[in-house]
Amino acid sequence: MSREPRDAPQFYLTAPSPCPYLPRREERKVFTHLIGKRAIALNDSLTQSGFRRSQTIAYRPACESCRACVSVRVKVHHFGVSRGMRRILERNADLNATVAVAQPTTEQYSLFRGYLDARHGDGGMADMTVLDYSMMIEDSHVESRVIEYRLTGPSGSPGALVAVCLTDILADGLSMVYSFYEPEEKTRSLGTFMILDHIERARRLDLPHLYLGYWVEGSKKMAYKARFMPQERLGLSGWDLVRR
Repeated sequence: MSREPRDAPQFYLTAPSPCPYLPRREERKVFTHLIGKRAIALNDSLTQSGFRRSQTIAYRPACESCRACVSVRVKVHHFGVSRGMRRILERNADLNATVAVAQPTTEQYSLFRGYLDARHGDGGMADMTVLDYSMMIEDSHVESRVIEYRLTGPSGSPGALVAVCLTDILADGLSMVYSFYEPEEKTRSLGTFMILDHIERARRLDLPHLYLGYWVEGSKKMAYKARFMPQERLGLSGWDLVRR
């Protein structure tokens, strides 16, 4: 009789719940725990298979009659900055980025709270407390970093915090787990800027991919991910290259 190793991952299926992306649909997810010595390697392999991480959970959609959620990763070494993206980089040339260990701060939470209230007041994260935020940032058994983006203060000193991204470092790329920013800084296009910055960071680390999570055709809130080309989208036969 064969027996699985004691630390082999166990997978579970959630009950149906309203889909956050497409109206009048339900979603289900398959998930497993990312804990123990195998967490880093497991996170790598599951991310390459279309899973996303949330704290110590790796999950992916498992809807019975819908395949709209498509895992997307940017081909870092083949990516070219468009004219519009170049303008966004120029508008944010006064920002300084700092990479730190994944530890929460009250300043981060204040920015996070303002972002949720302005952009996702009716979303599933709307009621997150400071404790919930702390768990999101530091409850991890994998290699994670927090990247803070600040305005340049007087004499080049660090100024106000305007954007934050929780990022996983994988064997084949970077994964943007969750990002948020100052909602009043609309002209900066900070969401796009952080993706461009991560593409460059992955390139400097000689990592081939930047994982952006799920792209959902027909969902306005996910449409921006299709702008970062070339990219690969995970289908039934594996990762398919999309150029435009």
